[in-house]
Amino acid sequence: MRLQATARDRLLDAAESLFFCDGIPNASVDAVLQRAAASPPTLYAHFGSKNGLLAAALERRLDNWSRIWTERVDAATTDQGRLLAIFDALDEFRSDGRRSRWCAFLSTSSTGPQLDETVAILLREETELLKRRLTELASPLADTPQRLADDIQLLYNGALASILRGSPDKPGEAARRLAAATIDQANNA
Repeated sequence: MRLQATARDRLLDAAESLFFCDGIPNASVDAVLQRAAASPPTLYAHFGSKNGLLAAALERRLDNWSRIWTERVDAATTDQGRLLAIFDALDEFRSDGRRSRWCAFLSTSSTGPQLDETVAILLREETELLKRRLTELASPLADTPQRLADDIQLLYNGALASILRGSPDKPGEAARRLAAATIDQANNA
């Protein structure tokens, strides 16, 4: 928990840790409140419900992820490097102390159809961001950028699943190597 964090930030930190490590159905509101050292009225005043807290935690995650990915894309010096930056961003995002079993968005998606509409919209936004951005970044590298983007997204999803499994040890690096070979193959097709 961050020092001098507001009650809202403490609730978000607790929600991220509990929702994305223990699983949303397993993380009770009482556990979140205890971890955040907050009261029920504080949670409901800021978020309205557990689903509202989940949506806010996902939105914060998406903002942070998007920022890190943008920084890695901007730091790349080649078209291939910009497309592969998703794996650099994944490694950086995972290294900054965020606790989760794997991907907060895939984890939330796996909870099933009981998600409220706000959460479902955030899940769609995250998926659309991946599809749109990867296609844009693949455009200078392939005659069929959507196909290359789909291949890179599949490797990215595989890296995320490997985080959950705990193998291989460095899934971002492994996926990056395979993605570089996929790009080379697309260029030679």
